[in-house]
Amino acid sequence: MRFLRAAGAALVGQSGLRRTLAVMAVVIILLLAGLSLSCGSSSSVSLKGPDHNAYVTLPKNGSVALLHIDGATGVITMGAQTPQVVGTTPTGLALLPSKKFLYAVNSRSNSISIFNVALDGVLTLSGTPIPVGGSGPDAAVIDPSGSYLLVTNNFTNDISVFSIDPGSGALSPVGSPVPANSDPSEILFTHSGKFVYVTNPSIGMVSGFSFCPPQLASEPQCSAANGVLSPVKNSPVSSGAGAFGLAVDGSDSFLYVANPSASNPPPYATTVGNISGFNIDPNTGALTTTILGSPFTAANGAGPTAITVDPSGRFVYAVTTGSSFSIWCFAIDPTNGQLVAATNSPFSLAAGGLFALIDPSGNYFYIGSQAGNGIVGYTYNASTGLPTAIAGSPFSTGVSPGKMVLSE
Repeated sequence: MRFLRAAGAALVGQSGLRRTLAVMAVVIILLLAGLSLSCGSSSSVSLKGPDHNAYVTLPKNGSVALLHIDGATGVITMGAQTPQVVGTTPTGLALLPSKKFLYAVNSRSNSISIFNVALDGVLTLSGTPIPVGGSGPDAAVIDPSGSYLLVTNNFTNDISVFSIDPGSGALSPVGSPVPANSDPSEILFTHSGKFVYVTNPSIGMVSGFSFCPPQLASEPQCSAANGVLSPVKNSPVSSGAGAFGLAVDGSDSFLYVANPSASNPPPYATTVGNISGFNIDPNTGALTTTILGSPFTAANGAGPTAITVDPSGRFVYAVTTGSSFSIWCFAIDPTNGQLVAATNSPFSLAAGGLFALIDPSGNYFYIGSQAGNGIVGYTYNASTGLPTAIAGSPFSTGVSPGKMVLSE
């Protein structure tokens, strides 16, 4: 066994009993810690996490691609693509928490494709795509319980709501699409599932809704007059020019919105774009006040569109195209939600503006890139937020990706 031989070698020339006992104690501690001692050609100690899958829409190809993620390195390899369907332009993507069904929103054909997910992650189309009920569908999200799918419709300015059959994955419309102000685009649920927020880029605003399916009817944000989605008080609220990406912290206390076209006063007048921060009322979901110091911006850079909060709730990342000042990183003050720029942020690293995702374990950070026709991957320092490129990044998807979801 290599480790024990190395420990023995450390004793060469040492005759003291105390030193011998110390080395033996180290060996025992390592054994108790569950570390395997390698013998011969057997495997050595590894910090490998579980391998898992992800999915990405490829709008130009009219397909959805399976991605394999190496849990030890974060490296992405392309798997099978669904058959290409001309004229569908799949963009938004949502995976059921059970990982049995995947939903792809087809922007050009105003429909939703339902895919069965096999144990190996391979997708099989289930029946014929169903009408979305609106025009220009864009983003999709599933509530935390896995019971409802919500889709934003850019051209008809509304949100379609569907109930999900847990056995078959079939979708059933719930009422008529809900008005969501002009050009609803990105959409998210709070972790509690009580509230939904949507960005309205054309008017630089954010629309908020209480979510009141039957299982949440007794919650304080719901009333007899509420449907599944009802506007929260003071909705919509002003965010900033081009308001697009949005993210919520782990406690559902703060909402952050990327405003890619917003102008800034001195000393950041040369930086285009900023991040608005809002306090979320825990009872009503209203965006009651902006966080002190909002909007927050970087010392350099332009046009952040995608935004995410890391699973620990410590950092906010906003990203844009190119490789100059393209990754903005801020530390979150947990007491008031204020953002403080991380050391050396913004980072001049390869990025993109299509999406920003961090896996739930907080190991890997993925960014959708228009320019590179693929996905840029990073690890990041849990103390400083500094990103470090994963070997082999960017990972090609052949054509520009649309949206990505992780199966984990």
